[in-house]
Amino acid sequence: MKKVMISIKGTHAAPDEDSDGFELMTDGEYLQENGISKFSYVESELTGYNGLLTTFDVEPERVVLRRGGGLNGDMIFAENQKHHFLFDTPFGAVTMGIDTHSIKKNMRDDGGSLEIRYDIEVDNVAVSRNLFKIDIRAQ
Repeated sequence: MKKVMISIKGTHAAPDEDSDGFELMTDGEYLQENGISKFSYVESELTGYNGLLTTFDVEPERVVLRRGGGLNGDMIFAENQKHHFLFDTPFGAVTMGIDTHSIKKNMRDDGGSLEIRYDIEVDNVAVSRNLFKIDIRAQ
């Protein structure tokens, strides 16, 4: 794993509302092997997951986001597909759906960029439109 700087810009908007945005810069680790790019970082208070390890696996046909430390449920992003999973919260489990509209990626040995546009559903009700823009650069 290589030490990298990870820049994450995101927006989310509830149906019929203006979008909210956030930006996070953090240290992380990156590895590319066998056609798969992996990067990870520790979440901050800004994201609401303070102290949790977040890992992205960027595969040829999909992207998998995993958060450790007590929250379950891999988020799987695959273009024009919907993925449902059980998401554990401190208040109980909910069924979430990820409907991925597009994935743009340019991953290299030394880092790269990733953009994902997707919608989130909770118990089959649309709750937000989302966009991640992530840049990974060697330190």
